[in-house]
Amino acid sequence: MKSVQILLVLLLTGIFTPASAQDAREIVRKADEKARGKSSVAQMTITTVRPKWTRSMRLKVWTKGTEYALLLIQSPAKDKGVAYLKRKKEVWNWLPTLERTIKLPPSMMSESWMGTDFTNDDLVKEASAVDDYTHTLVGAEVIDGRDCYKIQMIPKPEAAIIWGKVLVWIDKKDDLQLRAEFYDEDGSLVNSMTSSEVKMIGGRLLPTKMDMVPADKKGHQTTITYETVEFDKPISEQFFTTDNLTKVK
Repeated sequence: MKSVQILLVLLLTGIFTPASAQDAREIVRKADEKARGKSSVAQMTITTVRPKWTRSMRLKVWTKGTEYALLLIQSPAKDKGVAYLKRKKEVWNWLPTLERTIKLPPSMMSESWMGTDFTNDDLVKEASAVDDYTHTLVGAEVIDGRDCYKIQMIPKPEAAIIWGKVLVWIDKKDDLQLRAEFYDEDGSLVNSMTSSEVKMIGGRLLPTKMDMVPADKKGHQTTITYETVEFDKPISEQFFTTDNLTKVK
């Protein structure tokens, strides 16, 4: 009887709830699938801010599940036609000015994507937030008025990931990732990403703006803004080929 009373107290005070016992990996999986869908076609703008200049790019992105992605830069003119392809665990880059397709080695996935504060891996997502990490629920916090799970993600030994750990905050109600912090192997914060402007887009409630801010570079920031997204549109795997990488419009 006493144990039942203790459980009731914990439930009423919010110290323990059935939701808090959810598997952390499952929470991450649900958020990832909601943002990704079975497939997607997105139009977005990426704006990079530096102390002395600001640059914007428009691009179109196609994805299919977790294994396929194609990114096409539409502007500015000097970068128009540059494209990136992810096919399973392999990534290629098409450079129209050189008429060359380059296969990116895993070591390049941690490098800056097109001079932004996002890495190549952030954009093409070679690493899987679900499969390449060990997940632990470490707390709960409120982000922008939303109750969120706080989850620690530690890369698995076999995963080619530069981070020592990643912390993510995922909204309990709507499965929205609202914040992420990226730490190096020494435990120092490297980048923080906040997601905001939650609205209906592509028939789903999702953040439409993501700001990546380096911890040690004052005045540096990169913002991704989603203009349109279409989810679950049938896309053949043959769309995601190195041959199509040079032709996609």
